[in-house]
Amino acid sequence: MGKYIIKRIAASALTLFIVMSITFFLIRAIPGGPFTEEKNIPPEVMQMVMEKYKLNDPLYKQYIDYVSDAARLNLGPSLKYEGRTVNDIIAESFPVSAKIGALAILIALAAGIPLGVLAAIKRGTIWDKITSIFSIVGVTIPNFVIATILIYILVLKLKVISVGVTSSFTDMIPAAVTLAGFPMAYISRIVRSSMLEVIQQDYIRTARAKGMLENKVIFVHALRNALMPVLTYMGPLVAGILTGSFVVEQVFSIPGIGTYFVTSIQDRDYTTIVGVTIFYSFLLITFNLIVDILYAALDSRINLE
Repeated sequence: MGKYIIKRIAASALTLFIVMSITFFLIRAIPGGPFTEEKNIPPEVMQMVMEKYKLNDPLYKQYIDYVSDAARLNLGPSLKYEGRTVNDIIAESFPVSAKIGALAILIALAAGIPLGVLAAIKRGTIWDKITSIFSIVGVTIPNFVIATILIYILVLKLKVISVGVTSSFTDMIPAAVTLAGFPMAYISRIVRSSMLEVIQQDYIRTARAKGMLENKVIFVHALRNALMPVLTYMGPLVAGILTGSFVVEQVFSIPGIGTYFVTSIQDRDYTTIVGVTIFYSFLLITFNLIVDILYAALDSRINLE
């Protein structure tokens, strides 16, 4: 396994370099710049600002300087937030997104897995139909629609929560529920399909023939193997949710990393865009590697080498 991990780390470093390079050049290909909307800045001041952030240098030199700084884990200064670096922005905003994201993951797993199991063992019944309807609705309705409905009911009508507040557990629940909507429905569908396949296996029939209790057959023997596809889905899910949904954080006015990413695109904040993209890619690659290792640990038939 050690050789596999080393290979994956090397491939991950190359992937991050490619992502960084593509993002660096693409964002600069967009018309406009970080200071083009500042109409009242005198030309002399604009020249000083451009020289301060080395935006007057040739593009290849900007790229070499950025790669050199990124190799030292320095993602550069923000072009729009005076006196703040991209490292500072990530360090301050990521814990906010991660806190809500962790709650959303718990909700998705705590609701999605039981619903999937219930739909599988009650196949063809009213419970299966209800779960199927819930899954279809959860997958098809965009999260910003769910967020808008929750804000209308909980903030405007009932006035039980406040938007933009992350210190209170109660105020975080609507955003977490919104983030959990799609993965919860998707997980329930995965678990249902996987459970239906697993309970048809010979070892499940053997366990039942030996007189084993049905609950033990389902929740001890069948569920463990049925959760393997869910584990595969957890890599990108965790990375995506922990970094925050850009739309959800905007709707709920949450000062998370997703909000900074959206505003940085609007402001052409080059360094913040590239830095957050690198950070998200790093999380995605890391969690996918962890999932692969867990996959091999849970299933002895898988050989990572």
